[in-house]
Amino acid sequence: MTRQWQVTGTRLLTAAAFAAMISGCTSTPWESTPFYSSAPTSPTTLSTVPVPAGFYRVNPGDTIGGIASAYGRNPQEIAGWNGLAVNSPVNPGQVLRVSPPMASGSVVTPPVNVSPAAPAAPTAPTASTGPQQGVLQWPLHGPVLKTFAPGRSNGIVIGGRPGDPVKAAATGRVVYAGSGIEAYGPLIIIKHDDSLITAYGQNSALLVKEGDAVAQGQTIGQVGVDSHGTASIQFEVRQNGQPVDPLAWLPKSGG
Repeated sequence: MTRQWQVTGTRLLTAAAFAAMISGCTSTPWESTPFYSSAPTSPTTLSTVPVPAGFYRVNPGDTIGGIASAYGRNPQEIAGWNGLAVNSPVNPGQVLRVSPPMASGSVVTPPVNVSPAAPAAPTAPTASTGPQQGVLQWPLHGPVLKTFAPGRSNGIVIGGRPGDPVKAAATGRVVYAGSGIEAYGPLIIIKHDDSLITAYGQNSALLVKEGDAVAQGQTIGQVGVDSHGTASIQFEVRQNGQPVDPLAWLPKSGG
């Protein structure tokens, strides 16, 4: 029962945050929940220390197979990199390597048994250095019907066909999936790291749920139709709680 109330409370807080944004509130609505704030909301503990790129902190209900699937790997790779058997149980809070160590630029970590020639799995982008063209991938292939305009729009609108697949722009975890905010319709929000979040509104169907780990390019929803009858999705990017132009993060072509 306690877990049920926690999940309900999280959904209500997230919906309230978006409602404040739509009403033009001068506060930073995405920072009103822990998901969207770069500042610590509780004392630092092992469970709140950021996990470096290429690693994943286990959540309740996770398995090696499920984690491997979310990151586009096979269970044998995940198990081998972490010195585990494929059928070993994993515990909430445990940090696992989900990407092979790279030759340079990676965080120093204890050695693992992995071939240095193995290709790296997609990892969540690091947003601390600002917009990086091509870090995110297009969630939908279609024309940009509405561009980002600070103070007037919080993202872009991408046209498509009803039922077209909507894909995760980067590896991350779903922190909201629901229809509690009328202006966004069925909405998905994905947290990629401590400072970067993407949102996908106006879906006709949601194919992921809160808490799911998703890989870049994974289908998470389907294109819906807005109040004007236009098949499209609303796509937003938030860095450190602030709306930023998604086109600065997406490849210059491919939309």
